[in-house]
Amino acid sequence: MSSASTTSSLATPVAELPGVGPERASQLARLDIRSVNDLLLHRPRRYEDRRHFKAIKEMQMNEAATTRGKIVAAGLKRWSHGTKSVFEIILEDGTARLHCRWWNLPFMQNYFQVGDDVLVFGKLNSAKPRTIDHPETEVIEAGEEISIHLNRIVPIYPSTEGLPQRWLRSTIARSLDEFERKIPEKNIGQNPTGFPGRAHAIRLLHSPEEMADVEIARRRLALDELVELQTAIQLRRKKLEASARGLPCSGNNKLIRQFLGQLAFQLTEAQTKVLREIRGDMGGAHPMRRLLQGDVGSGKTIVAACNALMALESGFDVALMAPTEILAEQHYKNFQHWLGAMDIHVELLTGSIKTVGNQPSLPTLKTRFSTLFIGTHALIENSFRPGKLGLVIIDEQHKFGVVQREKLLRKGVYPHLLVMTATPIPRTLGLTLYGDLDISVIDQLPAGRAKTKTFVRSEEKLPKVWEFVREKIAEGRQAYVVYPRLDEADEKSGLKAVTKEFETLQKTFSPHRVAFLHGRLRAEEKEKIMAGFHANEIKMLLATSVIEVGIDVPNATVMVVENANHFGLAQLHQLRGRIGRGSENSFCILVYSVKAENGDERLRALERTSDGFEIAEEDLKIRGPGELTGQQQSGLPPFRFANLQTDRGLVERARDFVRETLEKNN
Repeated sequence: MSSASTTSSLATPVAELPGVGPERASQLARLDIRSVNDLLLHRPRRYEDRRHFKAIKEMQMNEAATTRGKIVAAGLKRWSHGTKSVFEIILEDGTARLHCRWWNLPFMQNYFQVGDDVLVFGKLNSAKPRTIDHPETEVIEAGEEISIHLNRIVPIYPSTEGLPQRWLRSTIARSLDEFERKIPEKNIGQNPTGFPGRAHAIRLLHSPEEMADVEIARRRLALDELVELQTAIQLRRKKLEASARGLPCSGNNKLIRQFLGQLAFQLTEAQTKVLREIRGDMGGAHPMRRLLQGDVGSGKTIVAACNALMALESGFDVALMAPTEILAEQHYKNFQHWLGAMDIHVELLTGSIKTVGNQPSLPTLKTRFSTLFIGTHALIENSFRPGKLGLVIIDEQHKFGVVQREKLLRKGVYPHLLVMTATPIPRTLGLTLYGDLDISVIDQLPAGRAKTKTFVRSEEKLPKVWEFVREKIAEGRQAYVVYPRLDEADEKSGLKAVTKEFETLQKTFSPHRVAFLHGRLRAEEKEKIMAGFHANEIKMLLATSVIEVGIDVPNATVMVVENANHFGLAQLHQLRGRIGRGSENSFCILVYSVKAENGDERLRALERTSDGFEIAEEDLKIRGPGELTGQQQSGLPPFRFANLQTDRGLVERARDFVRETLEKNN
């Protein structure tokens, strides 16, 4: 059969299948099932081994099990003027009786009749009488294809209201029988061991002979998804290399030598190695597309400055985009301090500031030497039109979307790109999120940095924590206190908000000055607070995670994070990076709410290690890629089968296979 007819067969709308009318098609659409292909890839959420049922008498408390029996009684009881109800059926299998109850779901009475043969899955929540509340149930009807629903490992699918499991299971089974031979094979290499063909994998997905078959099928279908993703990523890079010449931006070292000569320290070996990689790209045949990873405090900004100078030396403009005004302003001050004496123009563009300092306006600058533009999202607005953009630097890339990155790149003609992140990226995510970028890692901290000790404490220990902070402030140090929320506290979860705690801490730490920093402040207010904190006039800075990046005050040696269990591990590691930036030992105290279930267990990873990459891998295991990156921000497709938390080996296999295939086809 030709590929065209194969595709059209699997593209058949489900509404055209026997037994699927407009109502069922509408229900399937709510599950994103619109074609036969969608139906065949509808992944079961779990499986029941219905080769062996548990007798009702054998069911144990709090142990999930499947049983079967006939309904001997059913009834609906209402009270509170009909606003509350419980519907109950009683099953019997010859060994004992089982009560199944549904609270405040009176419509459940429409699904059962006395005499029905019913399958039940759930956990007993009472032993006398045996009772399950809100179990999963399935009525076995006479004349049905019993072999689909019984005496085998049975798939249980994600469903929607009004769509019975048995109908969905039967429809998928019939469709698989009809269309299995039309499922095209996808090339994943030369018959790799342990991977069935695609059609066989889909058969195992819906009709496994053993439970182990489920994972075999998932891995094969996950590999197909990852090969498809890697093909798109690597073709994008190939297309760029085929259509764009790299701008000559490697520079002549004149400005860089001057810059490095005025620093009070030497670059680390790791920084020097990364700069060599970047210089090679900046003078290469194709535009640089490089991701620079470095743990907090590893010196990425110095590397970015050197990279900017390469482009500036070559006569090109540079645009550096940061996610917040606070970080953009911090970068502006640093670069003004470093480059101002070298007569390099540095401009700041944010939502509230268009240009800073006694410098010429933008139109004038276009006729002068090249310029370093630093800004926030303002850089992607139509009003920003650099004269000759040679390099784009994006700081904290995970805060931006792929679309925003491309918008800024389109301000020039294929400028070079350096993406920076202080949030270490797990290798699996690096190969998918940033698969079209070359990756550099600064894996060495500058000499002379003090240690940061991390402690996890329950909120009951807060009085002792504040006592410790007071001692450090008395010694002349400064402190950050971070909260997850700005305004409303949540009494139920014990979640605190900055505004509510500000007054309390002002009184607690009087006469020391306490200030409150957050993203809603006007630019001049933020500036005033930061100037006071830098000058050691403000002893304690309360904030939300707005301080996660960009604030560098070496005298701030204490950080207290309240409700720390509401932050991700990588974000806490980022916050912790605001201290330990001087020669004094620093202390990060993570305070968890006693109302949070297992509130401290996850946080212990930060006590154990200061390795950001190890923490990032742990965060990926716990929270998953969606929460780490934000699905919309990341540009990653939604996977049906691939799991970036566990499938690193498959991601690497897909990457290598696609790379080899594209090289052969060149």
